[in-house]
Amino acid sequence: MIPATHQADPWDDPSDILVPLDDFDPRLNKTEKEENHPFENMTPEELVDGLHNKWWRLNHLYYIINKFGQRVLFQPNKEQAEFHHNKWFMNLILKARQRGFTTLIDISYLDDALFYNDIEAGIIAHNREDVSKIFRRKILYPYENLPEMIKGFRPTKSKSKTEIEFNNNSIISVGTSMRSGTINRLHVSEFGKVCARYPEKAREIVTGAFEAIHTQTGECLFTIESTAEGKGGYFHDYCKDAQDLQLIGRKPNRMEFKFHFFPWWDNDENELSTPVPITASMVKYFEEVEVKIGVKLKPEKKYWYISKWKTLGEDMKRENPSTPEEAFEQSVKGAYFSQQFIAIRKEKRICSVPYQKGISVDTWWDLGMNDVMAIWFTQDIGREVHVIDYMEDSGEGFDYYRAELDKKGYLYGYHNGPHDLSVRELGNKGKSRWQAAREIGIYFNLIPRVSAKIDSINSARRFLAICWFDEERCEKGLSRLENYRKEWNIHTESWKDHPLHDINSNGADAFQTLSMGHGFKPSMGAAIQVQKQSSGGWT
Repeated sequence: MIPATHQADPWDDPSDILVPLDDFDPRLNKTEKEENHPFENMTPEELVDGLHNKWWRLNHLYYIINKFGQRVLFQPNKEQAEFHHNKWFMNLILKARQRGFTTLIDISYLDDALFYNDIEAGIIAHNREDVSKIFRRKILYPYENLPEMIKGFRPTKSKSKTEIEFNNNSIISVGTSMRSGTINRLHVSEFGKVCARYPEKAREIVTGAFEAIHTQTGECLFTIESTAEGKGGYFHDYCKDAQDLQLIGRKPNRMEFKFHFFPWWDNDENELSTPVPITASMVKYFEEVEVKIGVKLKPEKKYWYISKWKTLGEDMKRENPSTPEEAFEQSVKGAYFSQQFIAIRKEKRICSVPYQKGISVDTWWDLGMNDVMAIWFTQDIGREVHVIDYMEDSGEGFDYYRAELDKKGYLYGYHNGPHDLSVRELGNKGKSRWQAAREIGIYFNLIPRVSAKIDSINSARRFLAICWFDEERCEKGLSRLENYRKEWNIHTESWKDHPLHDINSNGADAFQTLSMGHGFKPSMGAAIQVQKQSSGGWT
């Protein structure tokens, strides 16, 4: 076996000694007496039979510190049991908060390392603090509190702050990333948060750890579990693909994820006996949810939900979703347009918005890094802007986009592009992109640059108030807008004052071209006035 190694990154702690957690709890350093284990009333035969059964071991061997700070024997709850008995080789868990899946998965992997030879189990946490907590609470504490007969049978060969190796050549380790020649068990915790805040870290995990586990052999287990963090990113895309398999009724193969969803309403603990007022908007929400899930919600569950909503507000849908779709509705933290999309969804302005023949379609462009082109298509209907389509592509010239626009069959009005279309390119005989487009019949209005990026972002925020989006044709563009966010500073643990440049930037920049160049000026604040420069005519 090749031991897992941890990539050097801002999360890693070079220290290799056991130190207490920041939130030090003396219980984590305390091993209770063996007689607290439920063995004393068992015959030797019953004990041997039990130790040969994994489900029995998970219910009888491991002590944990629960969410109330109490030392308890771990016994899987209803949701944990459902997952254990229905798991696949590759598993994707979209969950509500406080369901205990991290505990179940990690103790299950510890159990495999103890009772099977040559197991290499890796657990990836979403930050350095969680590495320490997971290792101490989910791995080290359950092991140290095993009966002495079990620890005597399976002593440690080596032990560090993040890894234990046993005398059977099995290893279990925790880190923020991990590369290995072979991993038999892999668990990635809160992957949605990693994708949202640390896209490069998410890419490293996917290209490193994900490639080190080979589920097609039928001997490995791979589980990702997380709450949702907006549309877009690996976690959202994996969930969508796994759900699509469910919808068509096809069983995943060993290299495809099985989708598991655990909502708030299916948790028996999420009930409150004390009645609370139910507003008209909540009555309507519960009615809609009941139709979607096919379940009549008990009053006690509604009281719990309303009380929790008062604390979490709009984050409720992310932390305690009713449906998978709802889980991804909530914008990611740090998103520039989060409040605007809360209003858009409440007002149901993402729906079917058909092309209305006889009314011209204007286009709004952005040409970004790596030649990614993003285009929004709009029609002005009264004082509303109907956003009927979106497209993006890369590595293509204007002749390609001219052909794609023609295929759509729209009656075009004005094509509008950003200021950088006027830049002359040496590889294009000194012509500007504006000139190159004009030669094939695309005549651009040029939208000037603003002095500060935040001005165009604020313009887009105001403009979203008068927009209606076609749900199907604008799906990718909507994802770009909802996931357009500030860059996260991993050193100060705070948001920077400028956008993160990723796959969402071009679509968001193209929408800012729309908001800055359109003739409608929503009265939600001071509007920024711009003048258009035209290359004349239209296609």
